[in-house]
Amino acid sequence: MTEHGRRQFGARVAELRRRRGLTQTELAAVIGRTASWVSQVERGIQPVNRLDVLRLLADGLGVALNMLQPEAPDVSGPEAAAAAEGENDLDQARLTISGHPALDVLLSPHEGARDDLLDELRGEVDRVWSLTHAGRFAQLSEALGTLVSRLERVSRTASGEDRSMAHRLLARTYQALAAAFVRQNEADAAWVAADRALRAAESAGDTLGVFVGVFRLVHAFVRLHHLDQAEHAAATAINTLAPHAGSESVPTEELSVLGSLHLALALVHARAGKRTAAREQIARARAVAARIGEERNDFNLEFGPVNVEIQAVSTAVDLGDAGEALDIAATVDASGLSVERQARMLMDVGRAHAQRRQCGDALASLLKAEEIAPEIIRNHMAAREVIRELVLMAGRGASPELRGLAERADAVA
Repeated sequence: MTEHGRRQFGARVAELRRRRGLTQTELAAVIGRTASWVSQVERGIQPVNRLDVLRLLADGLGVALNMLQPEAPDVSGPEAAAAAEGENDLDQARLTISGHPALDVLLSPHEGARDDLLDELRGEVDRVWSLTHAGRFAQLSEALGTLVSRLERVSRTASGEDRSMAHRLLARTYQALAAAFVRQNEADAAWVAADRALRAAESAGDTLGVFVGVFRLVHAFVRLHHLDQAEHAAATAINTLAPHAGSESVPTEELSVLGSLHLALALVHARAGKRTAAREQIARARAVAARIGEERNDFNLEFGPVNVEIQAVSTAVDLGDAGEALDIAATVDASGLSVERQARMLMDVGRAHAQRRQCGDALASLLKAEEIAPEIIRNHMAAREVIRELVLMAGRGASPELRGLAERADAVA
């Protein structure tokens, strides 16, 4: 968007806001931004290039997207997937979890699933998780397609073991959705998806799957800033599961779930500024990981010794202990984990360098993270915040690389 284009767009936003009778502060509250950000948009300083941000602003102003930005692509037709390419747009995924997922089953009887359907659906669920681990959220929305509704139907119409398996696959799908929504700061949708995952796992008789649903729910509560609910959910799950995990013969999958819950509670304490409690949970997760002794991906949790250290880096950054975070990161080789985990650690290393005002090192880490997982870095809330902070620190001296990253992430200060 050119400077002239930004000014025209800003004037349009200001006019539409006044028509609706909103102040800049009121509009900011509606769309979850700051009044300063709205002011900069209206003055033509802050560009708005990303489709999901344009939609958010249009919704806040109560107008159609093309009224706000006539040049915006029409995403209501068959070109939707192409228009969303490169965007971390989970709007379609939000629609997927809106309302009852299988109303037609309530109105008319359905035959049971064909014999090979569950194998087909299992493959689709595996792909959904592959896209989630890779941070390819636009493709994730597309891959979901009719998957959720098909699984919901099968879980209601199949019988015996097929029905139980359908519920397990449904739980895994909702867990993937919850994880994706959390990473894109769609906390309300993450809550819905996590709750449905929990219920599907219970219907399948998958006890550990229920605890995984709680894990996803905790992360949704954190994003909603409901730290009391997050702490209650995580602590209750840990206190229930830990006694069962004390046995030497405990299944490794159970240890993975317990360790992941310790990491979730560490996150809660870190966000609350409870340094001692956060470090205690990291230590307990380390002890569980040591019992496992290897990296695993039970329930798509990616729990193991390396992932614990990645979370320790993040926890230290959240607590403002940048030096500790960098010291831990220097010992970690995350190459064996998913792209999402690798990018997350690089992002947190960038945040740590920014806390120490080491802007060059921070930018290098963020650019490396963007190289391997562009959708995550360009759209993750924490990434945007640190990029915006770097731009503010650099001022007029911001490098072309930093300005380019800020433009791509819609994080121009």
